[in-house]
Amino acid sequence: MELEKITTYELGKSKRWYQDACGTALAMEIIGERWSLLIIRELLLGPRRFSEIRGALPGISANVLTQRLEGLEKVGMLRRQGVPGHPGLQVYGLTRWGYESEDAIFALSRWVAGSPLHDVTLPLSNAAMMLSLRTMMHRASARELDGFDLGFRVGGEPFRAVIADGMLEIRRAEPEGAEVIFEGDTAGLKPVFYGQQPLSVTIPAGLVRVTGDVDRAQAFVDCFRLPAFRND
Repeated sequence: MELEKITTYELGKSKRWYQDACGTALAMEIIGERWSLLIIRELLLGPRRFSEIRGALPGISANVLTQRLEGLEKVGMLRRQGVPGHPGLQVYGLTRWGYESEDAIFALSRWVAGSPLHDVTLPLSNAAMMLSLRTMMHRASARELDGFDLGFRVGGEPFRAVIADGMLEIRRAEPEGAEVIFEGDTAGLKPVFYGQQPLSVTIPAGLVRVTGDVDRAQAFVDCFRLPAFRND
């Protein structure tokens, strides 16, 4: 296994400090370290245990994850917290300011999705799959489905979502009782939502299991598309 170099520095005092008053430079200083932005992504749907974060990012070592969590805690992006009823158990959760990075992360994701280097065949964590739906859903189309109650079981992990004002609000919760439930792993769900084939093809192919009104499910799937690369 290739060893990854661990870097530690104090904000504003490292040799790589940009010496630039622009907010972009400060943002890169705070979240520009390798893995930092992906750790924040994994926490956007709520607090996670150390093992859960590492399981979602299989390429990161325990030492690097520890260092990145400590760095993000130091700059105010996240904090450790206990779990009621579970003495000694700690989770990592974003602070209010940490959650405010969501719009910037989603804007970055939407922008880069149009790159010819965007390889949708690469692995994706369960949370990242759900966040991609929140990021890439076409808001104008989705407004016709306002109030739609959806459930997901992605790689065995449960999620619940509802469309409100053309936005997909997501939380970690059991999907039972939702109008439509999608089940599958991320490898199967990516072509369902970002491919060109309808559910009448992807369901028999075993890419996804759908419980509930398939026509409503198809209307939801039709709200997604990847942007084409433009180099005008």
